[in-house]
Amino acid sequence: MSHEGIRVTTAAPACSAEEPPKLTGEAIQPARVRVDQTGGSGVVIEWKDGHRSSWSFAWLRAACPCATCTEERERAGVFPGQTGAKPALLPIYQDPARPLDVSQVGNYALRFKWNDGHESGIYSWDYLRNVADVEAARQSGSAS
Repeated sequence: MSHEGIRVTTAAPACSAEEPPKLTGEAIQPARVRVDQTGGSGVVIEWKDGHRSSWSFAWLRAACPCATCTEERERAGVFPGQTGAKPALLPIYQDPARPLDVSQVGNYALRFKWNDGHESGIYSWDYLRNVADVEAARQSGSAS
């Protein structure tokens, strides 16, 4: 039995210039969480490592981490926080995304019940810091 043509290569590095290393420990533990449900401005988290993150409700709704929303974004080729919907010729008014209810899930996440009826996304602290925070900064053109 010949093994010609078989090559063993090493795996690519886990991080690239475009993909920052995954944060852990205090970097993904909130020191303070503020959800401005009444004012409608969004969510602000101050992390134990001193970093501060903020997102609008519209951005968070478009970044929903549930399986259905993730699959829809992948099909549309968009990132968390972006919508894949093409603008309609005659757009129909749609209420801005806002949570009807916000609850903490254990000690690791937030869950929103959105005004469009969606409520299956669980926004873990890890997701909010490692995906949503990085993606929001990428979209705004600033580094985190």
